[in-house]
Amino acid sequence: MTTTRLAALAGEDPPLHALAERLLAVAESGLPAMYRADRDTFAFTRAARTASGGRPAGSAWQMENRGTSLRYAAITVLGARLLPTERQRAVLGGHTAGEFTGLLVRRLPEVTNLGDAALVAWAAAETGHPSLAGALDRVAALDAGGGPRYTVEAAWVLSALAAARATADVERPLAAARDRLLRSRTGAGPLFPHATGPGLVPWYRAHISCFADQTYPLQALARLHAAGHDPEALAAADACAARICALQGEAGQWWWHYDARTGSVVEGYPVYSVHQHAMAPTALFDLADAGGTDFGAAVRRGLSWMAEPPELAAAGRPEPLILDEAGVTWRKVYRGDPAKAVRAARGLATRPLPGARLGVLDRVYRPTAVDRECRPYEFGWMLHAWLAPQGARRPQTSAAGPEARR
Repeated sequence: MTTTRLAALAGEDPPLHALAERLLAVAESGLPAMYRADRDTFAFTRAARTASGGRPAGSAWQMENRGTSLRYAAITVLGARLLPTERQRAVLGGHTAGEFTGLLVRRLPEVTNLGDAALVAWAAAETGHPSLAGALDRVAALDAGGGPRYTVEAAWVLSALAAARATADVERPLAAARDRLLRSRTGAGPLFPHATGPGLVPWYRAHISCFADQTYPLQALARLHAAGHDPEALAAADACAARICALQGEAGQWWWHYDARTGSVVEGYPVYSVHQHAMAPTALFDLADAGGTDFGAAVRRGLSWMAEPPELAAAGRPEPLILDEAGVTWRKVYRGDPAKAVRAARGLATRPLPGARLGVLDRVYRPTAVDRECRPYEFGWMLHAWLAPQGARRPQTSAAGPEARR
């Protein structure tokens, strides 16, 4: 009998289970407000209107939708598909996950971003949509040429192909996507860079990668192993996960920027809510389900940060990040430094001197600012993380594994 990750948490840590249930309720109540019915898609972000000094523009926070995002819509459907049908319709503007995926697939001819197309193809594979082949063709067209790709987008391509493997002949592009990710690492280090090769990132920050550059590749490689027995891919995913977990903050913070050469933290802030309650859990759960190391303790530490961010409490400025009535979780806690000065300074300093900290910056720019917006993908990954069946991705022994392809 299978159980969800949410149900498993009830036995591991009841208070955290209550927190996760609360967050999922916020997600289900907040996503309908992010839906743009006029365009049948989701907003890019839902942000607070503020008066001077960052205060509410009234007695409570007033929220407004800004922009649209096909990428965030695709991530939302990846999570919402795990809800019962009627709750899918409540979240997806009256559509089921399959129906909404159809809307996304029909927009693919105009899509020019590889990551967006890969996410739509991933959603088509997971929902069993009949237009999966067309979605994969669009991914292939956008991925032609053999040049470098941003790591996150390259990882989404691999996840989409791994999801499609059971129903489509994807072995050739899947092998290329797998090898591209594995080759992208610097030397024998466990972390992934921001791009799979030179040319996309300026030289002075080519060594810097972000948290998403770690979670999406490790998730994709774990899913690849689960779909067809690839021990090398699983080992790479496990090594990456072990490193980011070893670097996790004392209060469970998942740090933002790393030196991909040395596997060290370049700059910790901002701490993003989505990393704490959604992205780290979904990647690390997929790793465990694929037969990798179980980093559940690190997931629980990260989730607990959401209840009371110590950065704000220590500064005497406690502020909840979870707003039940507004249906949002505030996006991040950050330094408030102009033009992301701390990240830039540390990026430049660590290029010639790995590990350079410039500690004075921590005293000048303290992490006490709150970014009062929320994006739909944050809730999509949250649903994906906590509602997926535990152990649903047990490794499959398959003649289509890498040994058979060579």
